[in-house]
Amino acid sequence: MTKQVDVDALAAYLRELGPIHALVNNAGGALGVASVEDSDADDWIRMFDVNVVGTKRVTSALLPLLREAIVEGDTATILMVTSIAATVPYEGGSGYNAAKFAQHALTAVLRLELAGEPIRVIEVAPGMVKTEEFALVRFGGDAAKADTVYDNVPDPLVADDIAETIVHALELPPFVNIDLVTVKPVAQAAPHKMIRGELKPR
Repeated sequence: MTKQVDVDALAAYLRELGPIHALVNNAGGALGVASVEDSDADDWIRMFDVNVVGTKRVTSALLPLLREAIVEGDTATILMVTSIAATVPYEGGSGYNAAKFAQHALTAVLRLELAGEPIRVIEVAPGMVKTEEFALVRFGGDAAKADTVYDNVPDPLVADDIAETIVHALELPPFVNIDLVTVKPVAQAAPHKMIRGELKPR
């Protein structure tokens, strides 16, 4: 999604398949945990290219197809998967925070620009989600470091939990728009506050 030629090919392919009613921009990829001062600018460029520019490319390419699919009384939906990193900064987040804050702003601006059209713009912002790739990518392939992120965390979210949230948002009546839903495991109070071990009443 970082190459315009590939995005154009996707749009052409989807046009041949028939109408599309929803676009889910599921960008991701945190690179490193270095500070603003010490982080690699190339990592920032990559994170912005994937999370922000990639989202813009795909949205621009598919908006005409979404408009074509709208029939009277119906809506189209653009759903952005961002992160709690898009609204709450944390140490070790630097470039990822910056990219996700930008994607969050892109989403809000798009909602304003599309006002008056029957197009919903929804944002789903996950917290900790245990997947095979996210922490591994962030730590440059160091599996031991990646595993420590989820160590002893009771019931971290998994990809299916986010998928269910997305499906629920898309299946709501066409006049219902969820601007922003934040989804975290109960053990996570904030990006920087994670409870490890058993959760129990005081």
